[in-house]
Amino acid sequence: MKTSVIFSTYNSPDWMEKVLWGFFAQTVRDFEIVIADDGSRDDTRDRIARLSADSALPIKHVWQPDEGFQKSRILNKAIAASQGDYLIFTDGDCIPREDFVAEHLRHAEENCYLSGGYFKLPLDISKDITKEDVTSQRVFSADWLRQQGMSIGVNGLKLSSHGLVGDLLNYMPIKASWNGHNSSCYKKWAIAVNGFDENMQYGGQDAEFGRRLRHSGVKAKRIRYSTICVHLDHGRGYVTPEMQANSERIRRNTRRLKLKWTERGLDQYIYPDGTPQSAKEKN
Repeated sequence: MKTSVIFSTYNSPDWMEKVLWGFFAQTVRDFEIVIADDGSRDDTRDRIARLSADSALPIKHVWQPDEGFQKSRILNKAIAASQGDYLIFTDGDCIPREDFVAEHLRHAEENCYLSGGYFKLPLDISKDITKEDVTSQRVFSADWLRQQGMSIGVNGLKLSSHGLVGDLLNYMPIKASWNGHNSSCYKKWAIAVNGFDENMQYGGQDAEFGRRLRHSGVKAKRIRYSTICVHLDHGRGYVTPEMQANSERIRRNTRRLKLKWTERGLDQYIYPDGTPQSAKEKN
């Protein structure tokens, strides 16, 4: 099974680099990374080029011009560019634990999508994380985070759970939605529902995609205690009330009509058999 990891980024090269350190430290190595870049400046492109030169993993940089928050569009383009049969999605502000990819593959099921978890970090710790903190995996240690001044509550279970313990905790009665920071499915299902709805900007576009998967018969499977990433803090100055209101309207419509397909989605960039359309036709 070929695997593609897809994560989005926008003008945050320092955060993106920390995320890549996490993927460079994975216990499995047979996957590609597809960076879905929603219009970042040249410093992001330069950083990716430098990191790619030293990486044993193949890295693809899929970029589009900056036209405001267009995450759904760039994710669809990244899906079209991916070569994996299985797609793992996260964000450019989420550092994956070393078993992140391995656990997604261990739990993968033909007719399921996987819903993982994350652990939020404050801004000061997010800024101070070094490459050694990631490669040594101490950034996933509750004790280390306490030493940095962070209060660790019950969510610390996410950091410490592995293997059988994580599998048991996954049965806790918590809703399994599609989370942009930590979810996966077979590529054929993303194609079947036509990817992400490009009429949506910020506000639940990930959950709406997951709902169309469920309407298509794909079951949601919780793995929030088996796969973990730490979420780096940042502002969201790009969010507007109008964006959120429009996204909520689309989400309600998808729920009410039990929609399986979006009319403005992945088929702009990929044929039904998964073959990408030529860039010249769509740019």
